[in-house]
Order: sequence, then C-alpha cells, then structure tokens
Amino acid sequence: MTKRRRYLFFDIDGTLAAGGYGKTYIPDSTRLALDKLREAGHFLCIATGRSQAMAFDYMRELGFENMVSDGGSGVTIDGRLVGITPLDKQKVVRLIEECEEKGIIWALQPDNSIFRSAPDSRFEEFTHDVYMQTRVVEGLDPKDAPQIYKAYLACTAPTEYSIEALRELPWCRFHEKYIFVEPSDKAFGIRKVMDYFGADYADAVVFGDEKNDLSMFVDDWTKVAMGNAIPELKAKADYITTDVDKDGIYNACVALGLFE
Repeated sequence: MTKRRRYLFFDIDGTLAAGGYGKTYIPDSTRLALDKLREAGHFLCIATGRSQAMAFDYMRELGFENMVSDGGSGVTIDGRLVGITPLDKQKVVRLIEECEEKGIIWALQPDNSIFRSAPDSRFEEFTHDVYMQTRVVEGLDPKDAPQIYKAYLACTAPTEYSIEALRELPWCRFHEKYIFVEPSDKAFGIRKVMDYFGADYADAVVFGDEKNDLSMFVDDWTKVAMGNAIPELKAKADYITTDVDKDGIYNACVALGLFE
C-alpha cells in the first residue's frame, strides 16, 4: 500500500518560531519534527506574510526549499522564486495621497528586499521598529514605483479606521505603532503550490497562530492551530496543539500520525 504523502504548510512567527520579533528562536522539538517529516517523505513549505527576501534565511536555516510568502502572493518552489503578485498600485497611490493629506507617516516595499523605503526618517523615529530595516529614499513617490508589494502606515489604533482608502486594501496590525498593508490570502498561494504539483487539496495540512493565518484556515484541508493561537483561529481548527515553545509542532505531528 502506497504511503500517503502530505503537503505541510507552516507559518513562521508563533508557529515554527518562538520568542517574538527581535528574539526569535526555533525550538529543538520543531527542528526534530521537521527532520522526521522529511524522513517520512512529506512535502514541507513555509507559509508566511513576510516578504520572500525576509523569509529566505528562515527557509534555508530550516532546510525548506518551498515557500508561500508575501501573505500568499509569492511562491517559491525548489529554491526558485516563481513570482510575487503586487498590490493594486493605484489603490496604494490613493492610500498614500490620503495619508499625506492627513499627516500619517508611511513607507513602502517596492521591491523584494529586506528593507522598506520611506521618504524621510519619521517612520523609524516614530515606530522604533525591530521587525525590518527602513531606508530613507528622498523624493520617494509611489507613482514612480514599477510595483508595490507592501505599504506601512505609522499610526496607533484606532486611526486606521478613519482612512477611507484603506478599505480597498488588505491590512493587519501586528505592531502598536504601525499597520501592515499587504496581501492576506495564504490559501491563494497554497492552492498555487498544490496545483503546481497536481496534488489533492485534501492532502494539505496548515499550521498557524495569528490573524493573518485565518485566510488559510479553509475547509479544503486539515487545519492545525498552535496552543498560543488567537481564539478565532482555534475556532476554525481541526486540531489544536500545544504552544510553539511547548513542543507544539512535534505534538501535532504525532497526533496526526505524520511520522508513521
């Protein structure tokens, strides 16, 4: 009898990695689980909101060759970037124009890199962010960018709800001082990977913990929520494991029989 190959998709922060931004580490039990999954012949893939460039080192460190990045709009297979679908540029331009009118500080990610770009130093001074580096590009104009993958608005809650143009774009708040305007449909990227291999969606298993993982918690496949996951994600999960720093990935794999 042929052993069933599963296609496993893992969020990074709070799922594969513990500790939070700036002090992230991969639990030993997670590394062991990934090794055992490879030995069992399963397909492993990262599924992250991070840009492909920002997540690439994690991919290599953990031995992954495949990744859904950029909130579902980027796909990397066998270590090669297949492509990244950008945000609707005109909608982002309108967003930035409104931010300029209202005095809201902004930054952009116009390329696949580890940096965000800002027109001046105010974004970094306001946020003191450790998630990614900000480079100042004098005269930065979103209309001049060939494409825009992400935007960042420096504001505290609930300012974002007063921004009209933001209603036309996907966004999420992970940081007290700013919001991420970025694609948020990890299921879109997962389906692209599954279709690439001609695999049955029912053979996929997804692991997540945060609000931006809700998009991949769909009924097409098995959904695993970490013990540290938000309540909304747990409500949609097929299985809830222990916290990321309490052997969550390993325990889920045992419970689902993935090492057998």
